[in-house]
Amino acid sequence: MMGTKKRAALAAGLVTAGCLMMAWVEGGLSPVYPVKSGLKIAVFLGCAGLYALLSRDFGPLRAFRRPETVRLATLLGLGVFAFLLGGYLLLSPWLDLSAIPENLAAKEGITARTFPLAAAYITLCNSLLEEFFFRGFAFLTLYRTGYQKLAYGFSALAFALYHVSITDGWGAPALIVLMVAGLSAAGLLFNWLDREGSLLPSWLVHMGANLGTNAVGLILFGIL
Repeated sequence: MMGTKKRAALAAGLVTAGCLMMAWVEGGLSPVYPVKSGLKIAVFLGCAGLYALLSRDFGPLRAFRRPETVRLATLLGLGVFAFLLGGYLLLSPWLDLSAIPENLAAKEGITARTFPLAAAYITLCNSLLEEFFFRGFAFLTLYRTGYQKLAYGFSALAFALYHVSITDGWGAPALIVLMVAGLSAAGLLFNWLDREGSLLPSWLVHMGANLGTNAVGLILFGIL
């Protein structure tokens, strides 16, 4: 196995490369959502697999074990869901999110008919894929090599900046900046939850967040 510095540099480089490739997919190719999801799976799992192949470190594959913080993570996930949905319901008279369905239809090919299926995939599968990449791979790999501060900051920032291409065009620049700041804070929380070596706590909270935003989406599409 290569030394810790080389493993940390390799992991950080592959995470950066993966984010850049997906930014190109988002901004350059702009495929419909099923195609983009397939490419995302290939890129994220490919980067982690290449790391394991080159470093002989298979730690990311052990990030699925059951931790002791499952109950806390479950409560946090339910709280995040209630906060997002309740916050939207309270602030909806002052929020103008009417452009989101049109944006999703134009950019992702998602309509009111296909949104429920996309929402289920985003909540269950996409959240797990992102947690594996940004926590199980990026955060825990750097954390185990001894670069704990770097692990927290790099993983959270990569997680937030990756979503810039997704949120682009959804609203005013100030709203996008606010969303990126919130995602960075969420990334730091997710990292802290996974510090014992499992990505399951952050996945549970991530699912709660996605469930809340997708519930808002169901309202915006007129399904609920």
